[in-house]
Amino acid sequence: MIPRYSPPDMAALFTDAARFSRWLEVELLATEAQAAVGVVPTADAATCRAKAPTVDEVFVADVLEREKVTDHDVAAFVDVVQERIGGPAGSWIHYGLTSSDVVDTALCVTLTAAADLLLADLDHFIIALKVRALELMDVPVTGRTHGMHAEPTTFGAKFALWALQADRDRRRLRAARAAVAVGKLSGAVGTYSNIDPEVEARVCAALGLRPVPATQVIARDRHAEFFYACATIGATIELMCTEVRHLARSELGEAEEPFGTGQKGSSAMPHKRNPILSERLCGLARLLRGYLGAGLEDVALWHERDISHSSVERVALPDTALLTCYMLRKAAGLAAGLVVHPERALDNLSNGSFGLVFSQSVLLALVSAGLSRDEAYRIVQRDARAAWAERRPLRQVLEQDPEVTLTAVQFDDAFDLSRTLRHTDRLARALEAL
Repeated sequence: MIPRYSPPDMAALFTDAARFSRWLEVELLATEAQAAVGVVPTADAATCRAKAPTVDEVFVADVLEREKVTDHDVAAFVDVVQERIGGPAGSWIHYGLTSSDVVDTALCVTLTAAADLLLADLDHFIIALKVRALELMDVPVTGRTHGMHAEPTTFGAKFALWALQADRDRRRLRAARAAVAVGKLSGAVGTYSNIDPEVEARVCAALGLRPVPATQVIARDRHAEFFYACATIGATIELMCTEVRHLARSELGEAEEPFGTGQKGSSAMPHKRNPILSERLCGLARLLRGYLGAGLEDVALWHERDISHSSVERVALPDTALLTCYMLRKAAGLAAGLVVHPERALDNLSNGSFGLVFSQSVLLALVSAGLSRDEAYRIVQRDARAAWAERRPLRQVLEQDPEVTLTAVQFDDAFDLSRTLRHTDRLARALEAL
């Protein structure tokens, strides 16, 4: 991933040094577990731990140089580790293991740590959405369906529904974390042919993982679940950002992204305040969905394993974690700082629609007054078209229609904004559980 979208704390999990450090810890724990079950001399296991190399830039460079000979990264890693520890103790490193025992178990440690970072970021995002939802719960805005005026809603309702969806994303990510918090040290095809299952149990316990049955590799539906959880987070952020982009349009002007001192919206047009962050996050959500597709294709491997998944995961898993982290942090800031213009929203609602947003209320009032639904519908539909064409308030057109016999009180009730929004407290109560 390019540095632009790489939060340092998340990026640190996916460096070569971090990867080799986790491989080394798996190897050392396995050697110690082999000693515990009587396979490796206890003194040799202790020597391996004591003389284990420091994973620094020199170590990484040595492994990469060795890989030019072995054309196998784990074999190169094992060669360098054994050389640094020295014989005879170093010869026990990787005893009874296959490469995937080390790589897959270490990768699951990494993904578990990544999920923990993302869960913390999701918490912050949800809090930001919840705060704005409660703040704006009674601030009216035009609800739109198919891009057209529908009925009144509130800004708070928008934020509340985003918060509730993000909470479902959080549940999915928690489940994905549990799915990848697993390990395996069961040998070449997962049958423990040359390693005691107790070794796997001990290593996994030390790493905070759960041992699971496997072939040579941990089943990739687990990793696909991680991809999916991240993709749904991206989709939720895209949902919010798409709405921001629409509300920020010049014709609406109901909301806009925060605009910093010295910021420029366009190199050519000084008046511009483009929703660039929302557009950026919408674009990145596409990448997350693309990586999900690649992750799903990794589920079907040949027989007990092949490595068609390996190249995909080296790119897609770090990028997915980094992009999700970046998007969550930016989205939390956007939610907290979004500038809402209630007066413009109310003007669009009251004057911009000429009262058409109350058409259903009028329809129901006419039905209650004794008309059939079809009769009432056709009257309101006709008058609504006239109001729009003549740029006149719908109520005025209706009051002049001899077929409409509503009283002033009935008209007041039908066009009462507070009546249409009287149940927003239900959303506020739904947020209490977050």
